[in-house]
Amino acid sequence: MVLVNSIASAMTQGVFKNRSRRREEADFGPKNTSASLPRRLRPLCRFLISPCTTTLFVALWSVVAPLTASAEVERTRVSIAEGRWFINGEVTFRGAADDPVVYAALKRLASGQTGEHSALTEKEVLAGLRKFFAKTARGDGSFANGIDPEYRGMSDSAYSDLAAVTYAVTLHKTFGWKLPHEQATRRLLLSRQQPNGDFFNGAGTVDPKSAEGRVYNTTQGIVALRAPRAKPRYDALRVFEDILQQEYKTLPAYSTSFFPLAYLAYGQPIPAEADRRIRATMVQAPDGYLNDHIAATFHAAHYHRLVGEPTPMAERIIERMLRDQKPDGSWLLNMPSRDRHATFDAVFTLHQLGHGRADCRAAIERAGRWALSCRNADGGFGHFPGSTSDADANYFQVGTLVMAGFLKPAEPLPPDAHLLSWGHLMPLSGAGGTKR
Repeated sequence: MVLVNSIASAMTQGVFKNRSRRREEADFGPKNTSASLPRRLRPLCRFLISPCTTTLFVALWSVVAPLTASAEVERTRVSIAEGRWFINGEVTFRGAADDPVVYAALKRLASGQTGEHSALTEKEVLAGLRKFFAKTARGDGSFANGIDPEYRGMSDSAYSDLAAVTYAVTLHKTFGWKLPHEQATRRLLLSRQQPNGDFFNGAGTVDPKSAEGRVYNTTQGIVALRAPRAKPRYDALRVFEDILQQEYKTLPAYSTSFFPLAYLAYGQPIPAEADRRIRATMVQAPDGYLNDHIAATFHAAHYHRLVGEPTPMAERIIERMLRDQKPDGSWLLNMPSRDRHATFDAVFTLHQLGHGRADCRAAIERAGRWALSCRNADGGFGHFPGSTSDADANYFQVGTLVMAGFLKPAEPLPPDAHLLSWGHLMPLSGAGGTKR
């Protein structure tokens, strides 16, 4: 099923628009046209989508499917009809096999390649990660999204080029490593702020002047600068004060915990009125979830942990999260483009709200094994098994492995470790999410 998930992720990239963590995403590599396929590979491509190959694939699936029949949550289903690929019954697009990203996944299916995760040790994973950073570090202090300098990124890294540098800073701080060009990284981050307080992206799909772009970039800028004990040149909190006048109502449901994180990383608690306005947007369903999705629910749990209060309906959230985990250890329940961070989100929530429960610990352990299956030979991690190593995926998969106990952070922990990105070093909570 690792292979099926790899195909599913590849075939949905850049196609669907939904309320994913980053709505506008550039998921394809630099040569995303059928013309970029070498002519000698096109016959193989046609063979892989031919009726006989389809029949073989379906036959293979008929053998694998019964093995998972007892699972509560069905794994990703792939089918082909009238020249279209379907994932979990949803049509993708015609000519999928002509796309290089999809074609790469088909090649992995044909060759049997999967993620590099067999018998890995902590030492090997950390050494590979440092190797990946060494190859992606730039002299100006920034970081490339992947080993290929033309790789445009996926999810956060495609959304804003501040993601790659912020997550690199966060992971270096997590393990006590020195950044390759620390002073240059500091100068770069300071140069990305405007006098009105806004941090801005130099590349990526988000409009830096939009409410989403201002909140995302400014939060990342504040967090990244706090790690080396630096402070923005201009008052960055003006950005949030401005957004909280009206535009906060238009933000995606996953935006909630950006606000207390930014305020705390800047050195102040979130103001009472700002807190009241954000809480009013966090409407829970009877099962405790927000927006019927794990991302918004995670950000609500993260929000309450940051302000030191119990997460409402914590037990119901835990119940659904445990029920939703897939047999492979992930939480890939929707189209892959929507659930790239879902496993990290679930692990954080179970780690904080369900600390001490055996069923939560077992679920987190399974998630850790899945995160390891996303590791590649170049030392980086993809968002799914077999997908390209990516600066954004590095943070979320490594953060999952830290919370699962496979990777050990530096001792002692860096100052304000709970403010490093999305809470992988957050102190454990007691019942309902209150701080111990």
